[in-house]
Amino acid sequence: MKLTDLFLGELDREAPLTKRALEAVPEGRGDWKPHEKSMPLDHLAGLVAMMPSWLSMIIETEELDIAPPAGTKSPYARELKTRQELVEEMEKGIAGARKALQGTSEEHLMKPWQLKAGGQVVQERPRHVMLRDSINHLSHHRGQLTVYLRLNDVPVPAIYGPSADDQRF
Repeated sequence: MKLTDLFLGELDREAPLTKRALEAVPEGRGDWKPHEKSMPLDHLAGLVAMMPSWLSMIIETEELDIAPPAGTKSPYARELKTRQELVEEMEKGIAGARKALQGTSEEHLMKPWQLKAGGQVVQERPRHVMLRDSINHLSHHRGQLTVYLRLNDVPVPAIYGPSADDQRF
């Protein structure tokens, strides 16, 4: 089986689970955070919504600098305030990832990709490893988001199995 087929299968499984979590995000509580060191709810939800777009970015670019020079705005930074905006951003990212995966080769996925901070390489790995790490990272932040939902008394959707609030499995 090709790597692209494996990643496309994961997108098919993970997209509806991520959508469930984003559809549950309460509006009007964007500044809420469980601890002073935690990120605010709107930032976390926006991150979860935008992370699927990282897959196409890894395939289509050579690098990302997460701390670009002052005055430079990242093309991956957006302010998403409503559930509808969150879901639309996620769906756009999934569609882009699907297109990029369908248009790439196994050989290209073996080529290195760099993550930088302030111009310094902090990680360089083959693209297929960075894709895997990004999907894992999405699962991590989606789980974090469900904790935020629980702490805000919002019913937690079923993800990999039933939750106390959602018995759909």
